[in-house]
Amino acid sequence: MHTINCLLLNECGYFSTCQFWHAAYTVSMARVTKCGWALENAARRRGAARIAGLDEVGRGPIFGPVVAAAVILPHSFRLDGLTDSKLLTERQREAFDAEIRVSAEAWAIAAVDTETIDRINIRRASLLAMRMAVEQLAVAPDYLLIDGRDTIDWPCAQQAVVGGDARSLSIAAASVLAKVHRDRLLVEFDAVYPGYGLARHKGYCSAEHIEALKRLGPTPLHRKSFAPVAERNLFA
Repeated sequence: MHTINCLLLNECGYFSTCQFWHAAYTVSMARVTKCGWALENAARRRGAARIAGLDEVGRGPIFGPVVAAAVILPHSFRLDGLTDSKLLTERQREAFDAEIRVSAEAWAIAAVDTETIDRINIRRASLLAMRMAVEQLAVAPDYLLIDGRDTIDWPCAQQAVVGGDARSLSIAAASVLAKVHRDRLLVEFDAVYPGYGLARHKGYCSAEHIEALKRLGPTPLHRKSFAPVAERNLFA
């Protein structure tokens, strides 16, 4: 059993260290569907009562943790314009984040650190972060709606939905919480590791970030299993 340095957050506050075992995003506007309750309503017709939406942020960056959120929304929840966090402005995300935290029946956020990402790979780390977020929910879900192609190791009914953050309000809410939380972390890391531009590019592989890596070398929070961090010329 390895110790994973992870940050857990839910509506009750922060939790301590625990033990547990991007590609480019393209949107075709012609294929975008309205974010709504269709997936949740279908789950309710099958008997589900406490439906949690799950999403992660930070699979693609070459720096920092991967962050996941789990959110259970009340059936009466309404928030015009809520959708995939990647389609929202920073101001919209911040406003939605505040409203979701107040209105959700339960929410939780978890982060898996760079060392673990390098050790078990980003896909497994993302699924681990989602499972940890579900574990921290104050209300136990009986159905999970998960953005992407994978389900997680959790004992209840689940549905993986490709593009779910633009289709399900529950997943969209999780997407917003995870995105806002990770962006705030990267702003804090920017002060710890100046010169990389982390507050601007949030750890993604921008030209500014690559140039800083060549000039300064990687920090302890760069993902050493990711190209171009792993390329030898960056360690010269």
